[in-house]
Amino acid sequence: MDIHQSLPLLGGLSAAQFMRRHWQKKPLLVRQAIPGFVPPVLRTGVFALAAQDGVESRLVQQVDGAWKVQSGPFTRRALPPLQRPNWTLLVQGVDLHNDPVHALMQQFRFVPDARLDDVMISYASDGGGVGPHFDSYDVFLIQAHGRRRWRIGRQKDLTLRDDVPMKILANFEPEEEHVLEPGDMLYLPPGWAHDGIAEGECMTYSVGFRVPERSDLAQELLVRLADEDEGCAKPLLYRDGQQAAVEQPAEIPATLQTFARDALARALAEPRALERALGEYLTEPKANVWFEPGDARAMLEQVVLDRRTRMMYDADHLFINGESYRASGRDATLMRQLADQRQLDQHALARASDGALELLSAWCADGWAHAQPPA
Repeated sequence: MDIHQSLPLLGGLSAAQFMRRHWQKKPLLVRQAIPGFVPPVLRTGVFALAAQDGVESRLVQQVDGAWKVQSGPFTRRALPPLQRPNWTLLVQGVDLHNDPVHALMQQFRFVPDARLDDVMISYASDGGGVGPHFDSYDVFLIQAHGRRRWRIGRQKDLTLRDDVPMKILANFEPEEEHVLEPGDMLYLPPGWAHDGIAEGECMTYSVGFRVPERSDLAQELLVRLADEDEGCAKPLLYRDGQQAAVEQPAEIPATLQTFARDALARALAEPRALERALGEYLTEPKANVWFEPGDARAMLEQVVLDRRTRMMYDADHLFINGESYRASGRDATLMRQLADQRQLDQHALARASDGALELLSAWCADGWAHAQPPA
């Protein structure tokens, strides 16, 4: 992607300009960001996804003025009639199940893949919405069908209502109001309060981003570092042969505290261990993701990553679906090209070593990638 090229998606801004002026700073409203947008998943497709066990979905309703939230899956009969107002069906991770939606998400890869999360589809009957709220992550709201009225504001009072089963602001103070038509898009940075109300039947596609929380990330990385240390042939056990008898048995020995401190220092001191753990964590598929095995004997005339595959790299490693590989030289360059472009053509594969081709074949056999002949 040419990050300095003007993009209709961003209202004529280049990706570089958008990231500098708006990303995590201020909203951006783009009329006809996707001119003539035809949503790849229509109402029947959204309902079909919501009925599947492996798809995360929620139904939000206002019944007699009270909010009600249910988790899926939902059969069609479990959903309210289309004519009933004030209900919303939210279907998460649609990009994992639909190639055109996955392709739509690829237009936002001017943000690192490590931050890109998924596409959620919100189907709403007239008056439907999820109430005024704020998110901890950036979001692009693409109007796919019908009209939705958005009220947004820099909310100072973050008090939440305690009488509803959702995180709804108690004292929402909107500053702007915009009605989005199909093809329009609204970008909101983290913390900007917003309330979207459907005006008639409507669908909104939301492109969301991952926001690692520091303590959660630290916990995850420490667990992975500890797991890596378990592979040592001779584990280091705490020894206290010089421990004297104690009169205060509840006191934690200083030597044990030192042992714990050294254990953390040892894990972090392992060359590239932290970087390896981070890459594996960032590419780990979500719990509801599975892959269908492919043909291990297929000729590698072209390799395309499966839409569910997460692949990244750093200066020393390749990461794919929670696994890591040391990488250097020509093969590393080739694999980084695969991660960035999500495909390799016949010309690129001709430069691959036997080892790289063997690895690609294994990924195809696992369903992480697909061997496709040129069209």
